[in-house]
Amino acid sequence: MVVQLDKPRSIEEQAFEMDTLTDVESPYSLVVWNDEVNSFDWVIQTLVEVCHHSTEQAEQCAMIIHTQGKYAVKQGSYDELKPMCDAITERGIGATIEVLSNS
Repeated sequence: MVVQLDKPRSIEEQAFEMDTLTDVESPYSLVVWNDEVNSFDWVIQTLVEVCHHSTEQAEQCAMIIHTQGKYAVKQGSYDELKPMCDAITERGIGATIEVLSNS
């Protein structure tokens, strides 16, 4: 996209540029998987400590993981998510990094 510096951009154009930039900067999701081993409290504690979620956010993620089987708890770059994924799996909770689709 070519933007002339002397031409003011509309709010819609600026929002589109921000959306495009965000898509490029955060192309991955950290997905946590449901299992029959780990307790809600352990998953919540892990999300708070590893992903820096609030307690309420971690509780909501845990409920979605339980009911849907998995949930993308965080989006970001691979380099940002890889240490989090490793920390979660080291605690015995299933987690993967997935590429976000462009659709």
